[in-house]
Amino acid sequence: MNDPSRANEPNEPSTQSSTDNGSSGNGNGNGNGGSGADDLAGLTVAFLAAPEGTEQVELTSPWQTVLDHGGAPRLISTEPGQIRAFHHLDRGDPFMVDGTVGATSADDFDALVLPGGVANPDFLRTDPDAVAFVRGFFEAGKPVAVICHGPWTLVEADVLRDRTLTSWPSLRTDLTNAGAEWVDREVTVCANGPNVLLSSRKPDDLPAFNRALVHTFAGSGADAA
Repeated sequence: MNDPSRANEPNEPSTQSSTDNGSSGNGNGNGNGGSGADDLAGLTVAFLAAPEGTEQVELTSPWQTVLDHGGAPRLISTEPGQIRAFHHLDRGDPFMVDGTVGATSADDFDALVLPGGVANPDFLRTDPDAVAFVRGFFEAGKPVAVICHGPWTLVEADVLRDRTLTSWPSLRTDLTNAGAEWVDREVTVCANGPNVLLSSRKPDDLPAFNRALVHTFAGSGADAA
């Protein structure tokens, strides 16, 4: 995949992530998360995006964070070729796909990132292979990070019962109906389930989201080792 950061420089994290009732971010307060440039060394992280509609900064910012900490991000979609990201309602940049949901699975990755954008998860939740791909990370006990409208795909995968997460506010009823506890926080980390589920509400939360992502994914790598 062409490096997504080439078209949109990642946000510079500047605030600590919040903590509450066992749901927390890293809170270490440094740069783009974690304690060193190789925190994610040896980890391959899937970024799942529909052919169109992904909020570009929610792809490029965590992607750059994974790169900065030594991880290997991979763009997965429902079709080969390119995806087209968006800046809210305006067309953004194209990005090359590394693999498809029909030809890969959670077994090939250490963690999953689900960017938002309204059209992106709305498309993914109608694709059985995409839903199965996402569900596989929960079944394998691998960490998942999701932001903004991204949890719609988790609703379809039926993996939110008794989980705590946040999202764009308009998803609150959908997530509650799916059995989740919805909270309004900058970042939430829920370990009450088969895997660790990290969530944030919107692009403004990306600094905290990225720090918590490094902390969460690095912890999973240490456990796996």
